[in-house]
Amino acid sequence: MRLKGYRPRRAWAAVARLVRVPTRVVVSGPSMLPTLRDGDRCMVRRTRRVAPGELVVFVDPVEPRRLILKRVSEVMPSGIVVAGDNPGASRDSRDYGVVPRYLLVGVARYRYSPRESAGPLR
Repeated sequence: MRLKGYRPRRAWAAVARLVRVPTRVVVSGPSMLPTLRDGDRCMVRRTRRVAPGELVVFVDPVEPRRLILKRVSEVMPSGIVVAGDNPGASRDSRDYGVVPRYLLVGVARYRYSPRESAGPLR
């Protein structure tokens, strides 16, 4: 039996678009100074593919209710090594080791607030 108008490929395409919806995060604390400041708002593209130098958001390995934004230092088969841009005020891989890929939320690509600092992140 065929359902009239049923097209499975389009149904999967709709699901794929929902998964790729960007996430928004608000920066809290001084660990990413001077790149990001307390209160900056960023768009995060959901992915688990990262490269050294990118800013990533992941679930805190110690406090799972919290998200953390850090810079990728190294990509390894077992996960990623992350570091804050302000080492003196940062909890990072020095404290909790390699971050497993399953904890990754995505890559921070764009700062949209405050307006005078808006633009792509590097």
